[in-house]
Amino acid sequence: MLLTNTNLRHLYQAGMVCLIALASAPCYAQATPNEMAPIPLKLPKAAFAGTPKDTPAGTTVDRAPTKPRPIPLAPKGAVNLALGKKVTSSAAPFTGSLALITDGNKEVGDETAVELKPRVQWVQIDLGDISSIYQILVWHYHGQPIVFHSVIVQVSNDPQFIEGVTTLFNNDQTNAAGLGIGKDREYFETNEGKLVETKGIKARYVRLYSKGSTYQDPLNRYTEVEVWGLPATK
Repeated sequence: MLLTNTNLRHLYQAGMVCLIALASAPCYAQATPNEMAPIPLKLPKAAFAGTPKDTPAGTTVDRAPTKPRPIPLAPKGAVNLALGKKVTSSAAPFTGSLALITDGNKEVGDETAVELKPRVQWVQIDLGDISSIYQILVWHYHGQPIVFHSVIVQVSNDPQFIEGVTTLFNNDQTNAAGLGIGKDREYFETNEGKLVETKGIKARYVRLYSKGSTYQDPLNRYTEVEVWGLPATK
């Protein structure tokens, strides 16, 4: 094949790379960029056995899974971008520290969870730079199979979440947060956490809403949030 400039341009557009030495060499397909692989996710210990059978009153909860969830995928080299990052919230914590949300400890316990006041509250994680996000996992409180209400997950590059906001998950059944009625289902809290697949969306800030739960009090709780993706490249 005659390697004219036109031919070379067509080969590159088709994702091929031609190696040319003293004579023409074969063309090889480029390696798939960002090859997907299971993330190195470590789940906390399960706090209860079996699966919940009764749907709490006033909820539209999904049936609890009966088998382990497949390990989520992300490009090779993906890390937990949220680990150790700064967390802010809509109100000062009722108990605990916001730093618990990104400290890497997902085990259930009063000392590992932060509690926020009743009504709609949010927490926000600053990833430090615009990064490619593939998976978000949220553990509110998995000591019991309870259901948190009005769970919304959004990302943006605007720390005020006014412009360029993308909603990734919304199960707000009553529009309590004023962000629209969600199409996602409510769910039981388990040690697997809630998985939100994000398909490589680029953002710097992650914001999560909730409005209490079916627990014995109306507080909002967070044990851990993980944001798996590729760090920003300079």
